[in-house]
Amino acid sequence: MRISALLALLLTVPALNAGFFSTDASSEPQIKCVYSGTDGHCVEPILKSQNELVITVVGQGVAPSVTASPAQAYALAKRAAVADGYRQIAEKVRGVRVEGQDTIKNMMLVQSSTRTSVEALVKGANVTNTTFKEGLCEVEMEIALSYSRFLQ
Repeated sequence: MRISALLALLLTVPALNAGFFSTDASSEPQIKCVYSGTDGHCVEPILKSQNELVITVVGQGVAPSVTASPAQAYALAKRAAVADGYRQIAEKVRGVRVEGQDTIKNMMLVQSSTRTSVEALVKGANVTNTTFKEGLCEVEMEIALSYSRFLQ
C-alpha cells in the first residue's frame, strides 16, 4: 500500500542529495516537484526549508540470560536497544522493502514467507533517555532533519 505523504517524505531526503533543488542568490533553495501522485499532480515535500522535522523512536533490547555480571547484561541490552532505535529511524526515513512469497498447491496455501529489509545511513541520532528494568533496556532516540543538515 502506498501512502502519498509517506512517499513524499521518503523521497525528499534522496532528492536533496541528488540536487533536485534550484538555488537563487536572493533566497533559500526551492524544491521542485519531488513526487507526482497517482493522479499526476505534484505532492509537496513534508520537509521544507523553514521547517525542522524531529523523528523520535523507542528502541528495545533484552539482556541475554547468561552473562558474567549485571553490568554486562546492561551493556548488551543497551547496545541492542540502540541498534533497534537506529533501525526504526531508518525505516521511518527511508522506508521498508517488503518481499512476500506464497506457495499454493491444490487451491490451498502450503507455504507463506515475508522478508523485510531497510538500507540507510543514519547520522546524528541522539539518545535522550535510557531505562533498564528486569532485563529490558529501552532507549528513546531522536534525530532532527532539516535542510541545513543536507546542504552541508
